[in-house]
Amino acid sequence: MKTRILLVEDDDRLARLTAEYLAKNGFDVLIESRGDLAETRIAEEHPELVVLDVMLPGKDGFEVCRAVRPAYQGVILMLTARDEDFDQILGLELGADDYIAKPVQPRLLLARIKALLRRAPGSPGTAPGEAREAGEPVELAFGHFRISQATRSTHLGKESIELTTAEFDLLWLLARHAGNILSRDDLLQELRGIGFDGLDRSIDARISRLRRKLGDDPENPTRIKTVRGKGYLFSKHDWQ
Repeated sequence: MKTRILLVEDDDRLARLTAEYLAKNGFDVLIESRGDLAETRIAEEHPELVVLDVMLPGKDGFEVCRAVRPAYQGVILMLTARDEDFDQILGLELGADDYIAKPVQPRLLLARIKALLRRAPGSPGTAPGEAREAGEPVELAFGHFRISQATRSTHLGKESIELTTAEFDLLWLLARHAGNILSRDDLLQELRGIGFDGLDRSIDARISRLRRKLGDDPENPTRIKTVRGKGYLFSKHDWQ
């Protein structure tokens, strides 16, 4: 079965050309030009991945992402203006899994889609734990906190913590290196295959969301610590 992508883009020509390119590379592509209608289609059709433009009639991409994220378990890839750092951070804060700046190079879009789907739970052809390296643990536990790579689930005590694909990948990477400092460059290289350019705030935005979901004090975090000038450290303690 082909992976289904919903492309939400109001530029008809761009949407058609992008859909044709993705279809040639083995995807089943649906197109929607309005944000308000896209929200309904995501809820009803459950595509594995949504490519979501920011500027849309009816509802903008941010509103759509905010509305569907609580219930939608698939991947959201947002299209943002090239130099709008605010757009990129806001999209991640609202639960997007990744962003890519317009104008989009088709090969880059395809590569980013494939990378996101490889990590997404339940994607066609992806078995639980498939991305796990040889010898890597399937589950980690720190006090009342548990995270499972096999089932891609996270629990704090008896409470299940709902995470996006990108949030889970970041949290698993931090937990796997608990007690060690990981720089933004380390994290970006591992998660997205790119180095830190000094401007990318995607890691910071996801860390902020993870802290909120894990009950970490944003003013004085103890579970995911910021080490000034170096990066982030996942604590082995403070999980009671």
